[in-house]
Amino acid sequence: MTIPITLSMAAMAALINIWLAIRIGRVRSSAKVSIGDGGNELLQRRMRAQANFVENAPFVLVLIAAVEIADHGSMLLWGIGSLFMLARIAHGIGMDGGKAQIGRMIGTIATLLVLLGLSVYALAIAGGFTPH
Repeated sequence: MTIPITLSMAAMAALINIWLAIRIGRVRSSAKVSIGDGGNELLQRRMRAQANFVENAPFVLVLIAAVEIADHGSMLLWGIGSLFMLARIAHGIGMDGGKAQIGRMIGTIATLLVLLGLSVYALAIAGGFTPH
């Protein structure tokens, strides 16, 4: 059995995590901070953005996999997964503050809606309430 939606989303999540790590590394390098945050606010923000990603991505990926296996996936599931990935990019950029800060709010709201939607969908499948 292949689960192409889950595989694609996991790959995208890994790439986003690498991007977030590179952003942290750039600040670490320029601020000459190798361990911790050195009191650097931008470094704190970027570290928190990556931590927040790592806190949410596993739940989304597990739910996508479970729904894809149980319900054979759909264009809706592709869309939901893609929305999550875009939300996490917006959140990462928004965590830098300034004018881009709106991305943090959009990313947070979209992430919570994705988690809620996938949870309800998974519960519906488990309860036999899917339209097939």
